[in-house]
Amino acid sequence: MNRFKTSKFKNTTPKIAKKDGWIGNVRAGSFPCQGNHIKASSKLVAFNTEQAGGGMLGLSSVKPGSDGKWTVTQIPCHADVVTDLDFSPFDDSLLATCSADETVKLWRLCDPEQEQPGGAELTLSPGQGRVELVLFHPTSSDLLAVGTTKSPQLWDTSRQDSPLAALEQHSDQLQSLSWKHDGSLLASSCKDKMLRVFDPRAQLTPVQSAKSLQSNKDSRILWAKDDHLLTTGFDTMRTREVRLWDSRKLSSSVGSVLLGTSSGTLIPLFDADTGLLIVSGMGEAVVDCFEVTASEPFLSQVSHCLTDASTRGVALVPKLALDIVSCEVMRVLQLTDSCIVPISYHVPRKSGQDFHADLYPDTVGTTPAMSAEEWWQGGNKQVEKVSLNPNKQPKLKAPPSSKTPAKKELPSGGSKEEPARCGSTSSSPLTTPSSSAAPSRSPSSTSGLSSGFVPSPSPSQSTKAIHSLLGPSSKFRHIQGVVMHRDTHITNLRGLNLTTPGECDGFCANRDRVAVPLAISGGQIAVFELSQPGKLVDTSLNTIQNSVNVADFCWDPFNTHRLAVAGDDAKIRVWRVPEGGLTETLTEPEVVLRGHTEKIYSIKFHPLASDLLASSSYDLTVRLWDLEKGEQVKLLTGHQDQVFGMAWSPDGKLLATVCKDGKVRIYDPRKSAEPLQEGPGPEGHRGARVVWVCDGKYLLVSGFDSRSERELSLYSAESLSSGAVATAPGDASPSTLIPFYDPDTSVVILTGKGDTRVYIFEIIQEAPYFLECSSFNSPEPHKGLAFLPKTECNVQEVEIAKGLMLSKTTIEPLAFRVPRVKKEFFQDDVYPDTAVWWEPALTASAWLSGSNGQHSKVSLRPKDMTPVSEAPKEAPVRKYLPSSFYLEEKTDEQKKEELLSAMVAKLGNMDDPLPQDSFEGVDEDEWDD
Repeated sequence: MNRFKTSKFKNTTPKIAKKDGWIGNVRAGSFPCQGNHIKASSKLVAFNTEQAGGGMLGLSSVKPGSDGKWTVTQIPCHADVVTDLDFSPFDDSLLATCSADETVKLWRLCDPEQEQPGGAELTLSPGQGRVELVLFHPTSSDLLAVGTTKSPQLWDTSRQDSPLAALEQHSDQLQSLSWKHDGSLLASSCKDKMLRVFDPRAQLTPVQSAKSLQSNKDSRILWAKDDHLLTTGFDTMRTREVRLWDSRKLSSSVGSVLLGTSSGTLIPLFDADTGLLIVSGMGEAVVDCFEVTASEPFLSQVSHCLTDASTRGVALVPKLALDIVSCEVMRVLQLTDSCIVPISYHVPRKSGQDFHADLYPDTVGTTPAMSAEEWWQGGNKQVEKVSLNPNKQPKLKAPPSSKTPAKKELPSGGSKEEPARCGSTSSSPLTTPSSSAAPSRSPSSTSGLSSGFVPSPSPSQSTKAIHSLLGPSSKFRHIQGVVMHRDTHITNLRGLNLTTPGECDGFCANRDRVAVPLAISGGQIAVFELSQPGKLVDTSLNTIQNSVNVADFCWDPFNTHRLAVAGDDAKIRVWRVPEGGLTETLTEPEVVLRGHTEKIYSIKFHPLASDLLASSSYDLTVRLWDLEKGEQVKLLTGHQDQVFGMAWSPDGKLLATVCKDGKVRIYDPRKSAEPLQEGPGPEGHRGARVVWVCDGKYLLVSGFDSRSERELSLYSAESLSSGAVATAPGDASPSTLIPFYDPDTSVVILTGKGDTRVYIFEIIQEAPYFLECSSFNSPEPHKGLAFLPKTECNVQEVEIAKGLMLSKTTIEPLAFRVPRVKKEFFQDDVYPDTAVWWEPALTASAWLSGSNGQHSKVSLRPKDMTPVSEAPKEAPVRKYLPSSFYLEEKTDEQKKEELLSAMVAKLGNMDDPLPQDSFEGVDEDEWDD
């Protein structure tokens, strides 16, 4: 999935019902328990009330009665507080409750207008104290997961003796349980900060467990799509958080979102059809909605809904009860102190038109796939899915009538329910490392020749076939960002200026040193030597005192000691840092450039000519400066508004600009002060950057669209007026994506100030132009990236780019590596000869007089490494072992014997008694009656 691809649920909007659509006459209770306090089926809504000490439930309907009003009734359920409740996914009227009175009860409810049953249909007594959780199985009838204080149990309600299984006892309070959607696994969260995943049919101990939670405060766990788990809880600073986990690796989360500090427990609700997650905090008047994806960015906020009253509980209404015509994709019921508030989530579409199949995939039906006994014996059938299309949706059938057996309470058992019907579809459960047996080795597992080889197409044929089906893919798609060892970090940074203008990169670096702006009056800049990493002393630093606020600054690419700084006073000061770094505070610049009449936006050194600098300003001009002479040499005009960014072409002939007036321009400064070309640029006005790519044939512009969402655009440098040849829509963020382009690999690395994610693309000269690669995530927001010359890359580790990442208190070296198998060879396909851009090709005066230069090139190959293209060819490796490895050779007599034994075993023992022989029959004297 392209990270810049916009989700169809991105604009999902919450709509709180009008007050006449609220369910009133509610007296919600607030008792310490692990449940959600409210649950809904397609017809009914049940919730905790404060009456009878919490042992009574309130009951209403999802839809109002014929008079447009809701009826609310109460049901006395337990002798103590009701701790949790759950409706059966296969019977809208079947409700399970559990309580602090140590019992679990099943109720067959009637409509609120009708008289409710006088007693429970079934009562279970697990016998381990207070019962905290109860949860129906998602695919099987008669199966319940029950959570006592420290132990989860599985109960088959059709049995009357004991639980199916009592899973391993937890070391502390059990806080939540969740079934995987296919019913194969059960996950739990606990006060001991552990997450556990059970495969109850394989073993009673967890198949996966890890101390993953950061706080022992109340947590919740839910299965998301596929193998992912969602948890809500608190971090070490008591900040509430939502985390996404891979259930196969619980040691670290794959994504997280912080939701501020509060004492209220976060209740999560997940819709598997849309991937939308609802999160609401107890006691808060806010309901947040996120979209959960299996790839970056994992958790994306969709909406932030402010409600009229504080939350006591929330529940999702089943999909079959939604208003499909109005594009309602989700409905949340918020339980408050005095009412239940429906909150509908709609995707903006033309309502009343055709059925929107992309919003409503087939959803799970209401017919169980199997019984609890079938599931326990290893069945993995799945609930048959149904269409939500009003023209195809089957009418809901009334629940089957059954005689309610007499109330019977047993030490560990219950009365029998009507058996459920079975479904027809099936799928395989999750295979976990500790629960699945190793696949059997047999010749039938392979196809082809008896020797075990399978004929395969040649690599070139395979590549062409894949490209024809999937399109081109980047050889850098698995690139990895790696933060270097802590010994190379510069730490204990204090007083950084984190509010530099948007046109500034935030900080800058060369191969020897890094310059960082400080939030100190006088526009001070700290300079740190990269050869002296470690913790900085707490005493004051030697700095460059620029005397005015810093607007932008950059190092001379050909002189690692010279730093140009643009200030608010429309002047550019050029400073010289002595060998070995700052030993005293610098107050006198080497050169001061005067000419702009207003504040300067940005400055850029020429890529080939020494002592040549370009600057843009609020006076809407771009000026070129000869630093050797200390004077202005060119003045470029034509901008109608703020200049967001500038970039020199690779050959140094042209200068490109992107402007707030919505234009991208190309200048030939030596020929004309007016633009050579101009064309439509980004529509947004929040900021933009431009960089030349593909040997100067294209311009890559990072900006914002008309909705203020980040966007990448690619322009042909020969025809700007034609507009962008390709665009990649992005996410919503206030910071502009700052691009770094590596001309050797055509890889562009982008990130914004304050972001945690670094995007990486390979740019090609044909559709689709943007080839997405793996991104890098930093643990905390970074303030910017600055990249070093290519010679700083470690070719033995296949590093294609190396830079520095600035955070609030540290500067950390960061390398981007391409995974390769034969690292002992020089990867010449990744490392072409690189331009020596740190040496000038000509002087400023020569360039101004019309001369053009070109950088020399140098190979990055060490003398002791052989190019991978010249590596000796290895003998082909057999993909499969011969069949003799899988199956021992047997004689024909042995094979006959095994075949006969198998046939006899299938026929059974003929001496076994017939079933009717065990029937008792009727005594002779009973016939007289």
